[in-house]
Amino acid sequence: MRVGIIGTGAISRKHAQAYKNIGYEITVCTNHNAVNGKKFAAETGAEFVPTVEELCRHPRVDYVDVCTFPDVRLQPLKICAETKKHILVQKPIATNLYTARVMVDLAHAADIQLGVVSQHRFDDSIQFLKKAIAGGRLGKIIQADAYVKWYRSAEYYSRPVKGSWATEGGGALINQAIHQIDMLLYLAGPVRQVFGYWQIGAVHKIESEDCLNALLRYASGATGVIQAATALWPGYPERLEIHGSKGTAIISGDKLTTWDVQDDAGEPAPLMSEVASGASDPMAISVLPFERQLLDFGRACQTGKPPLVSGEEGYRALQLVTSIYESCRHNIPVNVPTEI
Repeated sequence: MRVGIIGTGAISRKHAQAYKNIGYEITVCTNHNAVNGKKFAAETGAEFVPTVEELCRHPRVDYVDVCTFPDVRLQPLKICAETKKHILVQKPIATNLYTARVMVDLAHAADIQLGVVSQHRFDDSIQFLKKAIAGGRLGKIIQADAYVKWYRSAEYYSRPVKGSWATEGGGALINQAIHQIDMLLYLAGPVRQVFGYWQIGAVHKIESEDCLNALLRYASGATGVIQAATALWPGYPERLEIHGSKGTAIISGDKLTTWDVQDDAGEPAPLMSEVASGASDPMAISVLPFERQLLDFGRACQTGKPPLVSGEEGYRALQLVTSIYESCRHNIPVNVPTEI
């Protein structure tokens, strides 16, 4: 597969490493800062072009990989819909549900693949747990929680766009905990009602939340908790805790660290103690799940079958985020829509 990358910041380098490992070619790149873009092009052997439109129309691009802030999504997708090029975007899918809905509809109408990066779905721990839950090894799911007690420095938020509503769509929940939100939905199913409290700029000089707590009521009747923060020094590995009628599974960072299940039988649980986490360093994460997601998206482009993390899946994660934000703003329980 030949890939064109929009945005050449830190996350694009993780993608570049993954593309190299799986044998995909970065043929073209662009960045609003030409100096940074040309540096990335020199590092990867790509051709630098000055505009998003040129990249999305380039003949040597099979799909476009958007590694930008989440307010830059609709323009490249509209061009890709016209040129019939597939498109993969960084999480979150967008900053608001209206834009996300338009993106999903445009991709469907153009018959192109729209994928959203949520690489932790491809962790061994998550794939094991998905099969184990489907197989009934945990029994009935009673409680499904996510804890993202991270820390980001003042330097991290030094650019005015960081933690802004217009550019990033919010703070710790939409930018850091979006992965855990996606995994809760993937493992425990849809959420029907939420209630949240947030702290706006508890530690950082930002206009959005750097500490948030939410209660969840799943469609299945299970309950849950989400804690999302970038204000808790020094930052601790994120945890996903799934409690069923037969036992408990805990994922710390990217590894399954607890598997306490009554009378268990089946595939041995891949228990590990060494974990990778972006708790205090955003780039202290494994490249392997990126490789798996990029291969999955490439196969989707080639076969026409949906990728594991489609535009619809990205929409559902954003839908839960915006429902929690609405609850925090108005101090009320909020029902999560049942349809996208």
